[in-house]
Amino acid sequence: MASFVLLSGCTTKYYRRSADKEVYGLIHTVEGQVFGHTNAFTIDTPYSHRKPRDIPASELINDRLQTNRRTLTVEGALGLAVTNSRSYQAAKESLYLTTLTLTGEKYAFSPQFFANSTAIGERNSAGERFMTANSRVGVGQLLMSGGKLGVNLANDVLRYYTGNPRQSVLSALSVDLTQPLLRGFGRNNPAVEALTQAERNVVYAVRGYAFYQDQFAMEIVNDYFGLLAQKDVIRNRYKDYQSWVQSTKRLAARANDREKLVDVDQARQQELAAKNSYINALATYQNALDQFKIRLGLTIGEEVSLDDKALVQLARGGLVPAMLESDAAYRLAVQNQPQILNAIDQFEDSKRKISVAADQLKPELNFLANASMNSEPPTDYARFDPSKFRGGVGMELNLPIDPVPRRNNYRATLVSFESQLRSLTLTLDNLKESIDRAQRTLVQKQQNYLIQNNALELAKRRVTSITMLLEAGRAEVRDLVDAQNAQLISENAVTAALVEYQVARLQLLLDVGVLDTDAPQFWLKDHLPDAVLGSRPRRGQAETANQPVVPPDQFFKD
Repeated sequence: MASFVLLSGCTTKYYRRSADKEVYGLIHTVEGQVFGHTNAFTIDTPYSHRKPRDIPASELINDRLQTNRRTLTVEGALGLAVTNSRSYQAAKESLYLTTLTLTGEKYAFSPQFFANSTAIGERNSAGERFMTANSRVGVGQLLMSGGKLGVNLANDVLRYYTGNPRQSVLSALSVDLTQPLLRGFGRNNPAVEALTQAERNVVYAVRGYAFYQDQFAMEIVNDYFGLLAQKDVIRNRYKDYQSWVQSTKRLAARANDREKLVDVDQARQQELAAKNSYINALATYQNALDQFKIRLGLTIGEEVSLDDKALVQLARGGLVPAMLESDAAYRLAVQNQPQILNAIDQFEDSKRKISVAADQLKPELNFLANASMNSEPPTDYARFDPSKFRGGVGMELNLPIDPVPRRNNYRATLVSFESQLRSLTLTLDNLKESIDRAQRTLVQKQQNYLIQNNALELAKRRVTSITMLLEAGRAEVRDLVDAQNAQLISENAVTAALVEYQVARLQLLLDVGVLDTDAPQFWLKDHLPDAVLGSRPRRGQAETANQPVVPPDQFFKD
């Protein structure tokens, strides 16, 4: 009854706080062990402390119609994404639930108290009425050796209410121990293995969450600069459109015969094409911006402006080097990249499971021990005489006469190990391929950037020259069309190459496991540690746009 009163006083808020306290404590402990530091972690949202029944669907529907106006820097976008992003919240909840599972496994190896009582009133054919009451209170615990220990206090009451009223009360105190000696001893016990795996799963989840945080921050930054690049395209297309408007006016003012009118019509046609391209670029940007707002967790009705200074700062900083020797980058990754570390440790898990399955093929031999005392009859249920205890020890043997289920399980773990081995090699090959691809892309985008910068300078001079020649009647409109198209392509290509270089560089740093997204303006920094500077190649990077290219036969080594 005391236990009933105590537990009935515990509210749902108490259980929630209790679970949060244990889970957050475990996460902080594992973070400290894995990374040497901890970060604030919570899965609470603005809705977390409201009762579900008090959150109507109409509120969520109306919230989508909210409007606001804000200018976002890169840092501001990252802050909003961490606070509001649905996918980021889901990643936190996944870590929480994995850790919550561990608390259940740990609970099995802690003292588990229980208390229950059953009372039944009965009447037999002779008309006698009587009541029986059975109460149990005790504690049980699994041991890391694979054994089970239990302490149990039982109280049985039988009381007659008719005939000769009488009462019989008996209490029994018992202690029981079961300890496997062969099958299921120690770490090969399935319950111990389940606890071990749950602990390792939390380590994997903490690493995976850390990797997700870096990947998420990188993707938000890439999306932000992708939008800035689109804004640059819009400006370039508008400038091209305005240029054709002015060219059409100049040609129309000078047209005095049929031949000149053809030039005017050609210019006006190009003006309309430039206007159409500008309108399409605006629509593309607006669609992309809406998708970005959804990813940040903002409502579509918000008016968001992006700060162009970030792109200017990126261009001013130039192309930050990130090249490494391929093998050096690979070895750095297998030592630092969280997902790769998880894959390696999961391969080790598959080895351990073979040992556990093989252990189940052994005979079951258990050591048994128990001791008990009964209270003094007939009604003194609270007094025990220690000199009248009963105790015993014994052995329980269960021969594996029907081993087929355990045999099949053992064979399945061997197959699973082979599968895990192949999975690890595939993961490592994909890692090596991703690193090599990212480095090739860096070289490609660096060359593109330098070449397009040169091409842009040439295109600008060409447009200026042809415009002067056209006004002097020494060039044709189609020459100006070609020159301005070349300038527009180069302007857009310069920005695209700059942003694409950054995307490839950050992806390489993420793959290698050295991207530190906690650093201020991490997208501008060189994250490669000093220890690997000597592994950077002296050749393989294009330093000028005039560097000669490798002939095909030399490239293919035919």
